Amino acid sequence: MATDPREIFPPRKRSLKDGREVELRAVCPTDEAELVQAFHRMSDEARYMRFARATREPNLARLRKALESFPDSGFGIVATVPADDGIDIAGGSAYMVGNDATCAEFSISVVCEFGGTGLATHLLTALIETARARGVAELEGYVLSVNQPMLRLARRLGFSNEADPDDFSMRLCRLRLAGEG
Repeated sequence: MATDPREIFPPRKRSLKDGREVELRAVCPTDEAELVQAFHRMSDEARYMRFARATREPNLARLRKALESFPDSGFGIVATVPADDGIDIAGGSAYMVGNDATCAEFSISVVCEFGGTGLATHLLTALIETARARGVAELEGYVLSVNQPMLRLARRLGFSNEADPDDFSMRLCRLRLAGEG
């Protein structure tokens, strides 16, 4: 298996519904500062939808741990656009493998000015493709019940959508990628 994230997921351009173009590519540890900037460009509501709680500052220790674990224990994809300082990250998706190497938890974030452009669809589709190619059998994610855009996207991409029996405010979205359970 390739260990260079660019070999696992070569960069690719995608056009959004509004005509803008983004480059999807593997995330790398040097993206930390841009990821923090992207976090701060998210609205309070968007951060709440992503983290399921009010979050004013990124958890840098957790971010660094995730970045350092890629690509061995998961994978991340970012969408970049040109900016005055080089690039901006418009959104990202990632999965992390837990104790069961066949199942991974996914997450996705999109910066507010890219909401409704189809970027989330591109990011999640690319993540599904990468997880499948790397032998992940199932993706799962916890989504707030009020996050209807994310639940619609998951449904459109074939994810099941069940109530979390431990938390009525959450939905568990699962997608079988390979084999039978």
